Amino acid sequence: MEDDSYFENEEFSPIKSLLGLLTFSTILPINVYTSIEYMTKLTWCWPFLHVLVGILAAVCGYISFEVLHLNALFTAVIVYAFLMLITGYNHLDGVMDMADGVMVHGDPERKISVMKDSSVGAGGVATLFLVASLTIAGLYNILDYYFILGIIVCEMAAKTSLITTALLSKPLIPGIGSYFIKETTIVNYLVSTILVICIAFLLGNLIGVVGVLGAIVGGIIIATISKRNFILANGDVLGMSNETGRLFALLFMAIALYFI
Repeated sequence: MEDDSYFENEEFSPIKSLLGLLTFSTILPINVYTSIEYMTKLTWCWPFLHVLVGILAAVCGYISFEVLHLNALFTAVIVYAFLMLITGYNHLDGVMDMADGVMVHGDPERKISVMKDSSVGAGGVATLFLVASLTIAGLYNILDYYFILGIIVCEMAAKTSLITTALLSKPLIPGIGSYFIKETTIVNYLVSTILVICIAFLLGNLIGVVGVLGAIVGGIIIATISKRNFILANGDVLGMSNETGRLFALLFMAIALYFI
């Protein structure tokens, strides 16, 4: 994706760029490709594209829970597995790589070197296990309240977390992540987030809104950790933010479902 010579004479097309972004982040058979520069111009639209992914996951959850009558825990595992599969396990390496970089001692250069290393350490494996386990627990919790639409909210909000981190970060160049960070501005971020909150409200009233707020908190936390450890951020940091954002959205919705 970093060699864009093939797209040298390409003209910008919003529809093609959106489909290219969906091709980039899922295994859906769309197969529309565009230059990384054009694709990332619409980074702020990423949450809306993943409403589709969330709907597919919610349908999977509904069939498992209501049609096949599987219990909430089994359904939660199936939904999480479906989300990971349809997104091509896109961000799991980011979780492990960033965790390894944070865990190692040394200056930012040393930490970045470890983060970009292809090998995975114990810290990365353990962090992935914790994030996955807690996400499944969060899905189990909202399913226990029969809030299946929360699956759509958490998947959409995961991308809001990602662009929150992108907004608050300085890019590590070169790298694909730098393009997403550069294209995230305060204006398009606010437009995106306001629309996401409106969609979340339609799906789950205040519960949905709380879920989006949780994802934003997750994005802020990852941006802060990244800044303290690496100063700069790359695609691994954004990947960690995506997975953490989904988790925090589920956590906040689980708490809200109990109290509201």
